[in-house]
Amino acid sequence: MIPADDGYRVVDGIFTAAEMCDAIEQLSRASLDRTRAGARHLLGVPVVNILANDSRMLSLARQFVGRGATPFRATLFDKSPATNWLVAWHQDTALPLRRQLPAKEWGPWSTKAGVLYARAPAWALQQVVALRVSLDDSTSRNGPLRVLPGTHRLGVLTDAQIKHLAAEGQPVECLAPAGGVVAMRPLTVHASSKATVRQPRRVLHIEYVAAIDLGAAIELAVA
Repeated sequence: MIPADDGYRVVDGIFTAAEMCDAIEQLSRASLDRTRAGARHLLGVPVVNILANDSRMLSLARQFVGRGATPFRATLFDKSPATNWLVAWHQDTALPLRRQLPAKEWGPWSTKAGVLYARAPAWALQQVVALRVSLDDSTSRNGPLRVLPGTHRLGVLTDAQIKHLAAEGQPVECLAPAGGVVAMRPLTVHASSKATVRQPRRVLHIEYVAAIDLGAAIELAVA
């Protein structure tokens, strides 16, 4: 655990701009099942797997979840003039699982691209950190991630609670040049507005957990 964990951290220079250009080129050649916002379940894509297991990424992830930090899910967010979207204030509360559980604290359940998901309890989400790799420069004008610092400490919130926090809180824009990484706890309340310029903002959102086996026969799916 890093000192003064506000639920997010911006780290410049994890990768070089040249490495990001190469990653973009490899992703453009990969066969991805794209949606309007990007593509999910990408850990099996070679360039994504290499980035996720890079020693620089693992070192950063360990500062949040400990020495056993393991990547388990990767998503591409692709905001461009052709797909300019916004995301309202929310928490990331769904986790991919190997099998459905009878435990009442998990659920509701759903399936996304063949992977089983459930809304997870706070104790499970607290073992996760997302490292968001900026493939392009993230600026205040191309729809960057915005966070409400410290909200990850409040547990899993209702929609009404999130709406209240968004109205009363002071959001922070997470700006990073290409090659920078934004670390974020899934329970940190966050959002993203539409871009106001034609500059693309592509981000690889790679999630790490302290251990794939969460205990009590609960095992995350790797996606």
